[in-house]
Amino acid sequence: MRIHSPSLHELHAFAAAARLGSFSRAAEELCVTQGAISRAIARLEEHLGVALFAREGRHSVLTPTGAGYLDAVGPSMATIESATLALRQRRGPRQLRLSVAPSLFSHWLIPRLPDFRARHPDIALSFAPYRRDDPLTAPEIDAWIRVGRSDWPAGLATDYLVGRELVPICRPADLQGPQAIRTPADLLTRPLLFHSNYPDNWARWFAGVGCAHGPLVPAADFELVSLLVQAVIAGLGVAVVQRALVEPELAAGRIALTMDRPVLLDRGYHLCRPKGRAPQPALEDLRAWLLEQAAA
Repeated sequence: MRIHSPSLHELHAFAAAARLGSFSRAAEELCVTQGAISRAIARLEEHLGVALFAREGRHSVLTPTGAGYLDAVGPSMATIESATLALRQRRGPRQLRLSVAPSLFSHWLIPRLPDFRARHPDIALSFAPYRRDDPLTAPEIDAWIRVGRSDWPAGLATDYLVGRELVPICRPADLQGPQAIRTPADLLTRPLLFHSNYPDNWARWFAGVGCAHGPLVPAADFELVSLLVQAVIAGLGVAVVQRALVEPELAAGRIALTMDRPVLLDRGYHLCRPKGRAPQPALEDLRAWLLEQAAA
């Protein structure tokens, strides 16, 4: 039997250009060149013997014939896509793509990931690059872990994980001898190291423990928590950090808490995912595991 239908490549190019009203935007969505879209649609029009698009300024709009053809083939294309996706999800690993704030990623999440893999070997995780100005809407990303307060956009579902506990850290040697740190006021005699993105952390901590102070002048400031910790280890001074970000260094004895008096911040790390997307069992498994790790 002779096959009269065009190729799926041509149909996908046609449907994307029809939906987006632009060959260039269709090319971006399908990860091909604009020329590839133009050629695919030209082949389709030649095969059918009709014009599917007309140019209006910079936009490509469907002709009445093109609109009718899209109405006819669109549902079948959607059926093929959903059937293929369902089969791939059954036969292959469940996949999640995440974007995680770097400090939490390296200091808190990565050391725990072997446990997640052991419990969920069927879930494959991949990680998108971190963007500070990310609107948290990219369709190719399933979830984000970001620092923030409670004022998230209405379109996001969020769960607080960790990061609200602010604690002072020093070298273990700073807790020994006649000049040892024993009280919050003792910290005021030491060089104070600041996080350049959160310069008010020291003031928040001193206020939280009721220790009066004058102007707080940084001995040095650092943009990354990892550099801040290394500066403390090197003996440059003392710092305040989110407890969740220094667990490995505390456990290994490379740093110590000057005193176990955490002050709670109004910000912390949250798991964020867009509302309205189709349910993902793999994402629910990850969410449950993250909340369990955070509670522990």
